[in-house]
Amino acid sequence: MLGLSVIAVLQDNWKIVGISWIAFGAMALAIPLGYRAAAKKSLNHLVAGYGLASGAMITSAAIFLVPEAVEYDPIFGGLGIALGIISGFAIHTLNHRLTHSALPTDPVVIELTAHCIADGVIVGLLYTAMPKLSLLLGLGIISHKGPAGYASARRLRLQGRSAMLILVPSLATGLAALPLSFVTIPANPFVNALIFGFATGVFFHVAIDFLPECEVGGTIYQVTDLSNTEHHKLDKYRRWAVYYTFAGGGIIFLLWLAVYATV
Repeated sequence: MLGLSVIAVLQDNWKIVGISWIAFGAMALAIPLGYRAAAKKSLNHLVAGYGLASGAMITSAAIFLVPEAVEYDPIFGGLGIALGIISGFAIHTLNHRLTHSALPTDPVVIELTAHCIADGVIVGLLYTAMPKLSLLLGLGIISHKGPAGYASARRLRLQGRSAMLILVPSLATGLAALPLSFVTIPANPFVNALIFGFATGVFFHVAIDFLPECEVGGTIYQVTDLSNTEHHKLDKYRRWAVYYTFAGGGIIFLLWLAVYATV
């Protein structure tokens, strides 16, 4: 990671370096928070993290990536979005097979690492294809790293495993994104439309997957010890889930206004 960062800095790819290390820091710093939260039954922090991250990702993809994809070519841009959503679903679904591997680690670490590699590839392609993209976009895209690290560390702690295993996926985004910053992508409008559309679709899928669903079988329910007959206890989290999701989207939009109002 350090070696690749040095090479990227020498090539003035500062944004990818920054995004890679912020992604690492967000997930790594969430480890002790998730570790301590394992001893508590409150899910307030988890609902807040998932909601803010999901809202931020959806808004970032909508205001930064959709216009770029459509501007290059509306048909190929739309096709890219469709392929991205479908591919995001495929990656998420097929990742489950990794849990049956013989690798000596917890399945959550394997799945999260594969997910972070996919994130890194998309970030690397985006900023390589268009280096002038706002850093705010990258921050919105990786906003889910903290909640993901928090939830995963909490889960590992509850299983009696070391939460420090999350350091592996925390590096995966940068290790995938940085090498792509050394690649030259041809300036073809159809290729760029597909790249931006595909990235948009993938991030929409990830963002929707992070929505703090307070239903039986949803993301919040899965980390509780409630039975199917106690689902009414999730009611207190539902309203906050909606508030935090709107807040995440609103924060990104306000930051966008603040940045572009001065341009």
